[in-house]
Amino acid sequence: MHSPNWDTMRYVLAVIEAGSVSAAARALGVNHATVLRKIATFEEQYGAALFDKGANGYRILPGKEKLVEALSEVENGVLAVQRLMEGANPLLRGVVRIASTDTICQYLLPSVLGKLQTASPELEIELLSNNSHLDFARMEADLFVRPALSLPDDVIGEVATHLVFRAYGIMDCPDKWLSLKGPLRKSAAAKWLGEKSSEELSTTGSDSFLVLAQMALSGLGIAVLPSFVGEEVTGLAQLPDRMPDISVPIWVGSHRDLRDIPRIRAVRKSVIAHLHLQGDHWGVEMPG
Repeated sequence: MHSPNWDTMRYVLAVIEAGSVSAAARALGVNHATVLRKIATFEEQYGAALFDKGANGYRILPGKEKLVEALSEVENGVLAVQRLMEGANPLLRGVVRIASTDTICQYLLPSVLGKLQTASPELEIELLSNNSHLDFARMEADLFVRPALSLPDDVIGEVATHLVFRAYGIMDCPDKWLSLKGPLRKSAAAKWLGEKSSEELSTTGSDSFLVLAQMALSGLGIAVLPSFVGEEVTGLAQLPDRMPDISVPIWVGSHRDLRDIPRIRAVRKSVIAHLHLQGDHWGVEMPG
């Protein structure tokens, strides 16, 4: 029996975690047939079925829990090797993937990329716009730029500036607060809105502050927005009497194993410096 390689095993883990072939395919960026083929290959090499393949998705069969633990250990080992090998490269060249929210990607980060490319033309910067948090242990991104009150233990970061939430709307807009949907429900703004009564909150909302700004501009209600978004949308006015400023740190950081890689360290320092300088321009509070 041939030993399954890591490429096959990572497909198996993706299906275990996603619960379905379709969801695993989306996470891996491949088609449905590729995942099915990899699962079939693994089960053939392993010599037995691994999944209960039902209408509700793929579930690991009873008694296979130890195998799942072993697969996870292999994954951790492979990723550790990748991070160590990345750290052995002393040149400011190669790809640096920066993950952030759609608002920060659109309003705060693009201008820094030109400066980085001019200073280090062999660097290739990828800007990943996603309001959900990525898995840095799995190398989905090298750096993150995120508003958060604190960071998880497996990453390191520095506060570059502060994001400030404020209320925005148009003249004579409905006296209703637009709702925050999806990942935005975990934001500090959502926590503040959660203290409102149901009569004050609209069921209309979005999972993007960029979309919420346009909804407010269309007269659908009052939007809680980052100040650097609300101040740039022509037609929206700040409503200072409706809510206090809510300040949240914007962190720039990476996985602990990546912190000393030269190109990642250089990009991290540049982004931190850029955001610090941009604070006054956007009406963003500066740290300490």
